[in-house]
Amino acid sequence: MDRAAVFDVDGTLVDTNHLHVVTWWEAFRRAGHTVPTHAIHRAIGRTSEDLVARLLGENGKPELAPAEVEDLSSAHKVLYAQYFERLTALPGAGDLLRRLADDGWTVVLATSAGDDELSALRRAIGADDSIAATASADDVSEGKPAPEPVERALELAGVPAERAVFVGDTVWDMKAGSRAGVRCVALLCGGIPRSDLEEAGAVAVFDDPAHLLSALPDSPLA
Repeated sequence: MDRAAVFDVDGTLVDTNHLHVVTWWEAFRRAGHTVPTHAIHRAIGRTSEDLVARLLGENGKPELAPAEVEDLSSAHKVLYAQYFERLTALPGAGDLLRRLADDGWTVVLATSAGDDELSALRRAIGADDSIAATASADDVSEGKPAPEPVERALELAGVPAERAVFVGDTVWDMKAGSRAGVRCVALLCGGIPRSDLEEAGAVAVFDDPAHLLSALPDSPLA
């Protein structure tokens, strides 16, 4: 029976989380908002609308008008796009995807990135021949921590939740995967503490893709 390995991308396969933090910080600053970088870091992995609501809203509800939220999101995208040609895969990312594909896993990406950004991320990973499908922010109506991105990835793979593993680096990844009924593996390379990831649903934690690759026989991806 087929099995699916579903991967988040930002902070999991490509070293981008702190770039997102800096570019969101600058977008907020230009719009007259002072937001601590540590708070932004904790919100990375959510959709732009959810991130703004979490950081500038009250009880998760945005205080800004939709047009202001869109302006912030657009500013972040423009600032972040300056790094597209310099994005760097995390150690072992491409090798991990190729190994899993060779071992018979259907590899699917589930990301909050839009299509333009995703193209840059895939170039950085350099393993397109091993990626069967992608569920991006443009394919779902609700982003992580809602389960929809992971559920969409499972649909694309044609695999039930019990035959899949989701690999991510944020609390939102772990919550999305758990809500989709998928076993979750966490990586520490996104900068989130192990205890937070385990509390959110991670059944195993590794340092980065290279560590997971070296430990595959003893992992949920065995």
